Amino acid sequence: MGAWDSGPFDNDTAADWCGELDDADAAQRPVLVRTALNRAAVEQDYLDADIACEAIAAAAIVAAHLPGGQPISSPYAPEVLRNGGRLDLPADLPALAANALDRIMSANSEWHDLWHEAFADDDNRAFDTVRELRRTLTARSGTGGYAVDRITAR
Repeated sequence: MGAWDSGPFDNDTAADWCGELDDADAAQRPVLVRTALNRAAVEQDYLDADIACEAIAAAAIVAAHLPGGQPISSPYAPEVLRNGGRLDLPADLPALAANALDRIMSANSEWHDLWHEAFADDDNRAFDTVRELRRTLTARSGTGGYAVDRITAR
């Protein structure tokens, strides 16, 4: 994992995945987001850092589509989403993204181990980034769930 900062798009793997998302047809992009999240969420063995990096980028994309989510502005993020671009995302993706982030932050994760070795847990911007994404993903409407069938507008 070649990382130059702690943001969701600030590593070689995430940047490459974002390029794949840009190159995909518009209808295929939500499938790529789901696939990246699912690969991390369902992994039973030691979670590879590259799978985690792709899932964190995908989770950031989902979170950006939700109220309170940070807009995507990183130069390494998918070009199609920078400066307010949107995907037509199914409403079940926030829960899947939160599950993927939980898996990534577990003790059986290479990404977690690499960042834990580099920084103390209480001074770890990468961990803080993931925690903030998870907070956005799990924020619920007053009804206890998302009030839309698809995530398309803020």
